[in-house]
Amino acid sequence: MPPDQSTHWEPGFPVDAKLTLKSLRRGRYDPTHRVEADGTLWRTARTSSGLVTYRIRQQRLDDLDVDAWGPGAEELVGNIRSELGEHDRPEEFRPGHPVLERAWKRLPGLRVPRTGRLFEALVPAVLEQRVVGLDAMAAWARLVRAHGGAAPGPAHETMRVMPSPEEWAKIPVWEWRRAGVDLQRSRTITFVSRHAAKLDRAAGDPARAYELMSLMPGVGVWTAAQVGHRALGDADALPLGDFHLGRMTGLALAGHPLADDEIEAFYRPWRPHRYRVVRILELTPGTAPRRGHRAPRAQRFR
Repeated sequence: MPPDQSTHWEPGFPVDAKLTLKSLRRGRYDPTHRVEADGTLWRTARTSSGLVTYRIRQQRLDDLDVDAWGPGAEELVGNIRSELGEHDRPEEFRPGHPVLERAWKRLPGLRVPRTGRLFEALVPAVLEQRVVGLDAMAAWARLVRAHGGAAPGPAHETMRVMPSPEEWAKIPVWEWRRAGVDLQRSRTITFVSRHAAKLDRAAGDPARAYELMSLMPGVGVWTAAQVGHRALGDADALPLGDFHLGRMTGLALAGHPLADDEIEAFYRPWRPHRYRVVRILELTPGTAPRRGHRAPRAQRFR
């Protein structure tokens, strides 16, 4: 099936599409994100113009081909450079620590994405509040498969597009429960669904976007940071309140776990690249133990 829109991009800097957009993936069974054996990346999205499936192929870090299908194809292709981090300035990052120096050299092409789709990033972030990641990912996959739209183009049988704000708001209580989502998180998603258009319109003004999120019940600093580094391209979006952040950071960079009240001061030297440090540690096996104390099933961060 020929694509509705295509573009070829040869940036003057390294871009690893698969690595950059990996932060958008919600688990191994995410129906909106697929990577083939040859490295081809497939994703779906709900743009302001409509549903879209897009495919990214690259042979080198400075050579990318993007194809898109569906009503949102033109909009997606028009924004794909931003989504892949054209705005980002990783060359200004100074690791300042031998662990980070070594890890950073092994991640050429890693950039901070900017999808511009705040609602798309906010819903799964809310699902991840106060529960272990596997539970949140299972809930996301179940709800998207049950209530999402069919992916346009050649992926229509294997992928789904996340539900519209209206569809999220209509999910009945028992469906949330079957997906393992408690009442507080489902109420938060229902609330933000009513303000989805306003959120997405604020994508071009990060300060305004953070202000809007801060006014929404159930959306705290941690949740806003998850949206910031996915939808707003915020390389400084430090996820304060994350259950594993102090342990991961401390063991990798300080030799001992950090207490919650030590984290913000510890990260201060890396501003405005604090999230970049977090992402480098997440993507570098061996910098710290991958598993520590598990997050409580019903409480932790917002």
